[in-house]
Amino acid sequence: MRVLIFRLSLVSLFILVFPNPAGAQTTANDYFQRGLAEQNKNNLTAALADYNRVLELDPNHALTCNNRGLIRQVQGDLNGALADYNRAIELDPKQVSAYNNRGNVRRAKFDLEGALADYLRALEFDPKNAYAYINCGNIRQARNDPDGAIADYNRALELDPKNVGAYNNRGKARQARHDLDGAIADFHRAIKLSPDNPYLYINSGDARQARNDLGGAIADYCRAQELDPKNAYAYINCGMARQARRDLSGALADYSHALELDPKNALAYNNRGNAKQATNDLNGAIADYNRALELDPKYARAFYNRGVAKQASGNFEDALMDLRRTDELDADVNDYARLRIWLIRAQKGEHAAASQELSAFLQKRREGTARDWIVKIGRFLLDQVSEADFFAAAASPDAEKERGQHCEFWYYAGMKRLLAGNKETAASHFHKCVATGKTNFTEYDSALSELKALGK
Repeated sequence: MRVLIFRLSLVSLFILVFPNPAGAQTTANDYFQRGLAEQNKNNLTAALADYNRVLELDPNHALTCNNRGLIRQVQGDLNGALADYNRAIELDPKQVSAYNNRGNVRRAKFDLEGALADYLRALEFDPKNAYAYINCGNIRQARNDPDGAIADYNRALELDPKNVGAYNNRGKARQARHDLDGAIADFHRAIKLSPDNPYLYINSGDARQARNDLGGAIADYCRAQELDPKNAYAYINCGMARQARRDLSGALADYSHALELDPKNALAYNNRGNAKQATNDLNGAIADYNRALELDPKYARAFYNRGVAKQASGNFEDALMDLRRTDELDADVNDYARLRIWLIRAQKGEHAAASQELSAFLQKRREGTARDWIVKIGRFLLDQVSEADFFAAAASPDAEKERGQHCEFWYYAGMKRLLAGNKETAASHFHKCVATGKTNFTEYDSALSELKALGK
């Protein structure tokens, strides 16, 4: 779980408050001071009542508009908060906190351009506002501009070298650029500054898991669990790391514990289904995928995983239905769904129709993707590339990427051998797929399933 830290800019005023003489009328400033005190104590209902009274007495009190906007934002009234920030800026066009806060609301409403404009406007008035730089970085990261985000976080850290949020978010941006060492270093700096923050350990664990440091990842997730025993994602992510280490009983326990904490977590059901499928408990896996889809009917990955489980159980018709639904829902998942559709149709004896369907898909996808790995797999399945050339195409200067592509190569090459009736070579290929150790790939589990079916 990526966790980005967004911080609201609460205006804190330190004004001496003198008690009113007996019988004196309560002024707008009195209500403002009392509202601010209640807000600082998190008594939001009382604070809101006081701020409302301020604006009845003085409709042009800009700071009250800003502070009431914060309360409305926390209460989920984004439109009300936006109206308050607009009014605060109208009354005081140089109020930096109002621009920052309005930017936060606009981001929550998915108006990324408007949010960025507000943060940049805040920086015009206050070029040394670290939080405005952090907020700019968050928007750039949300727009898939990790380099721009890192530049903003760097500037924030120049201004505030102990800012935990800047280190955390820069770590996420570095991870997006596949700079895992840099990401882990940033998360550890954040942890040093805030050692009791469970989310920092989760983020560090995610980066370590991406670097294949599974032991380190599990240690981070376990620390997050100690700090926040009710954090379901600390258990879900730990389960993923244990599953990657092939500690399937530990993974199942983590996913089940996550579901005790959050019984409506579709991700936990999906992941537990994956772990059950890895133990060849196909019925249990399908039951978990079913539950995930009840909770999230548009969960493309659960449709894909259920399709793979149904393929392994020999239920080809239902598998095809799930994989086609995947194709409708998620372009990132549908590539592999298309390859699976070809395999299943070929297994059913519909080789020509399967090839025609896959060929039509690749023709649409091939534009601008001459080096696309999915296209290479597809062309191999269509007999347009030899097995030797397909193996050569799996090479990569990135060792981890090459290992993943070899896992997929050996599985798809093994399936083609199996479809051709060459069971011995198919089994050899499946063993080589498993030997890559890419335990988080569906091809790895599918190769194991085929080996079991072959008695190998």
